[in-house]
Amino acid sequence: MTVKQIELFFVFHSKSVTNHMINTKKIVVVLPAYNASSTLKKTYNEIPFDIVDAVVLVDDNSTDETLQEARNLGIKYILKHDKNKGYGANQKSCYKKALALGGDIVIMLHPDYQYTPKLIHSMAYLIANNVYPVVMGSRILGKGALRGGMPMYKYVANRFLTLFQNIIIGQKLSEYHTGFRAFSKEVLETLTLEHNSDDFIFDNQMICQIFNKGFEIAEITCPTTYSSESSSINFKRSVTYGVGVLIVSVQYFLHKRKVKLSHIFK
Repeated sequence: MTVKQIELFFVFHSKSVTNHMINTKKIVVVLPAYNASSTLKKTYNEIPFDIVDAVVLVDDNSTDETLQEARNLGIKYILKHDKNKGYGANQKSCYKKALALGGDIVIMLHPDYQYTPKLIHSMAYLIANNVYPVVMGSRILGKGALRGGMPMYKYVANRFLTLFQNIIIGQKLSEYHTGFRAFSKEVLETLTLEHNSDDFIFDNQMICQIFNKGFEIAEITCPTTYSSESSSINFKRSVTYGVGVLIVSVQYFLHKRKVKLSHIFK
């Protein structure tokens, strides 16, 4: 399916939505939140509730008013970690709750408004119509990343890591580091997410697990908005993350070739 065909597909089908579910699929949006009080409302207000059935927010022991803002917005499903457990641990809680609610399509969206919720329609339809089981919003397809304010050093690091990962993993993704992802229930139920890190490297471990299980990943162009309120990690943690990405990629490479098996891919 070409990019033009996908665009026409969504224009046609988005006009025919008359109820919350798409093809009887329950859609749950999960928001892994940490100190997101200033951007949560803007993110939440753009979620398309004509198709989204439930929103889950997991607060990773924020030090600001994220929890109160979530309550003010009327988010029904709010979970709070009693201590800061990390980004990966936050996602684990998100997916566990989404599946417990009966979610057929689970969409992970960062609540810092770096990614627009307006793409939820497009991502959900690809999964609901059995085109792909996983869809990611890519900041690198097109020119959205730099135009949206991504710092140059982050862009260069993203491109380098992605090139390395594609070579080692044997895939052709435009980026592995986006915080906007949609999954079918079958994918989430198949992966052993509890074996993954509780830190930022969780994202890349999850992608490698998806490929290891034989699932395909689609990407759509996602405009990006970087501001002082956008979530970010400092330079030291960025370096740690980058090294972790290289290690996970090599672990996957060795596991697939049965040179050294890894527990996260079992």
